[in-house]
Amino acid sequence: MTTETTGARLLPGAPVAEAVLADVRDRVARLKERGVRPSLATILVGDDDASAGYIRIKQKQAAELGFESPHEHLSGDLSQADLLKVIAGFNDDKNVHGVLIQYPIPAHLDYDAALQTLDPDKDVDGMHPLNMGRLAVGLPGPLPCTPAGIEALLAHHGIEISGREVVILGRGATLGRPLAMLLAQKRPTANAAVTVVHTGVKDWPRYTQRAEILIAAAGVPGIIQPEHVKPGAVVIGAGVRYEGRRLLPDVDESCAEVAGAITPRVGGVGPTTVAMLFRNAVSAAERANP
Repeated sequence: MTTETTGARLLPGAPVAEAVLADVRDRVARLKERGVRPSLATILVGDDDASAGYIRIKQKQAAELGFESPHEHLSGDLSQADLLKVIAGFNDDKNVHGVLIQYPIPAHLDYDAALQTLDPDKDVDGMHPLNMGRLAVGLPGPLPCTPAGIEALLAHHGIEISGREVVILGRGATLGRPLAMLLAQKRPTANAAVTVVHTGVKDWPRYTQRAEILIAAAGVPGIIQPEHVKPGAVVIGAGVRYEGRRLLPDVDESCAEVAGAITPRVGGVGPTTVAMLFRNAVSAAERANP
């Protein structure tokens, strides 16, 4: 059965990303009027084809938005000390406002240690421990991109969040945990009753079945089936895995038979994540040039 037959409304991410990036363009233009050109630096370690592709996409988007985009492509066998030197160089460069360390990096390197070396105010992923702490206590700072994109997606499509029951399946540091903190904050586009469950909870469907808004963030392909969804609920598929180039989402497409609104298999949360990266980057440029 198709979504058209059942009436489940699709919640695409592209119009959300377009609205965010339109705002970013306006802010870039205002900075340029003051003689400031925002800069988003990228670091790629090794020769992973997928990672290199992601960097090309981000560099193309940076050029379209008017950002400078210095890039360091580092050998896959470099030392941790050499990686930290590159990060320190970008930290010290006043003309660089944001830095992205493309993940994953080679196994012999410590990504968490590298991230902790990064200037938190230049952390466009919003994943530095200091920025996660800022989120936890409600202080301003770069927000994790996928959680921020989900909040923006819900708000853009007119999904009421405040006072409603949100269940997040997944407790990962990049998505489930920060998203729970974000959606529980007192704000018109948040202020929800948030429950976080995970695959370590044997009866997790008991929680998802009561959710008014269900967000799948487990990274387990097809874990959410129609029987796990409350009829009429809003379903956001945020967790994915890849099998080669094939995307395997957490939410089975048949969930559209039950849901009232649902993100598409492709083009849901993904575009909003990239948009939030650039929103963090332009915000960093504004902070550095008050």
